[in-house]
Amino acid sequence: MHWQLATIALILLGFAAISGRIEGTSVTAPMVLTAVGVVVGARAFGLIDLEQHGEEIKLLTEATLTVVLFSEASRIDLRALRGEAGVPARLLGIGLPLTLGAGFVVALVLLDALAWPEALVLAVILAPTDAALGQAVVTMRRLPSRVRQGLNVESGLNDGICVPLFFIALAVAQAERTDAGWRDAVRLVLEELGYGALAGVLAGVAAAGVVVLAGRRGFVAPPWLQLVPLAGAALAYGLAQPVGGSGFIAAFVGGAFFGGLRRGEGGEVSYLMDEAGSLLAAVTFLIFGAVLLVPALEYATWQTALYAVLSLTLVRIVPVAIAMVGTGARRPTVAFLGWFGPRGLASIVFALLLVEQGGLPRDDIILVATFVAVGISVFAHGVSAAPLAQRYADWLDAHPPSGRTTRKDDERSVEATNSL
Repeated sequence: MHWQLATIALILLGFAAISGRIEGTSVTAPMVLTAVGVVVGARAFGLIDLEQHGEEIKLLTEATLTVVLFSEASRIDLRALRGEAGVPARLLGIGLPLTLGAGFVVALVLLDALAWPEALVLAVILAPTDAALGQAVVTMRRLPSRVRQGLNVESGLNDGICVPLFFIALAVAQAERTDAGWRDAVRLVLEELGYGALAGVLAGVAAAGVVVLAGRRGFVAPPWLQLVPLAGAALAYGLAQPVGGSGFIAAFVGGAFFGGLRRGEGGEVSYLMDEAGSLLAAVTFLIFGAVLLVPALEYATWQTALYAVLSLTLVRIVPVAIAMVGTGARRPTVAFLGWFGPRGLASIVFALLLVEQGGLPRDDIILVATFVAVGISVFAHGVSAAPLAQRYADWLDAHPPSGRTTRKDDERSVEATNSL
């Protein structure tokens, strides 16, 4: 028990030593850390043996998602995205609702032990995507900017969109359990959303004020500028939680206000936050492998396993195909966008929040389906990201839009039109 911190630190040091060698390959950090977590977990060597729903894991996952939400929201630049908003707008405005609906229907059909509100909760938990699990896809410069930015922006925004949807679905599921629960459920949702949003506004304005007002006068030392976004994220969460608001909604709203108000003032102030988010995510996937994944695999049935597979394939790909109708996108592009919808950090946190706040009769089925889906996604999307991105880029070179024959012409065509 007392060696767990040292074990985690040694694993992080070991991965750091090889991180440069695996960068750009089919081996990703979440894959390695999840696999190592399985080896050192309670079911194997027992070097990491935390309580599955204990306070340590709860604090880690909530801190990670808070930092990630604030960071992602702070980078939203609607003006810069104006010329490339078509793909993410369709993925979020059409694809996400259809994914939620498809996940809900498949859960009702396949997991008949779930009541309809529980099926809805599961659909929401597995709706947000995690671009970090297929990092090569959003970083390979050979890919069209519309595709890379479309997937990246979708991943950055659907976490924040799904947070209120999760609390609404959970409130509905809780209300269905009692006759007099609907009024309390509505009140709870309004508090989560309202107080969370208000706390986010206050925190975002405060953090931006430090950067803009104090920064312009030279009052802030450069190292402390890097701490401002982290402090802003912590402030958002810390203001929301005591009054019954959602810390995650606060973090997302706070990040959006922080990024929008400062508008580049103070230079690059998000480096420390991004690195902190990456470190927390790395530890989260290590703990996921050590504590959450193996028990889920042991209790998985063919129904939950099939649901996990379908959630990563048809439940994602068909809605994306429908969302891209009318854009002129060709089949390989639609298939590429459809496949790269990994499920990761947000799904893990939502599942743990379900245990903490929900207490639903069949939350065990929801947890198993979620963790199995994330486990499959970590490895399936990680292994396929680099080779499929390379193959898709080669296909674009050989089949440029509008009959163009060079990569330079192809990139111009992609930038100028929706024909992918």
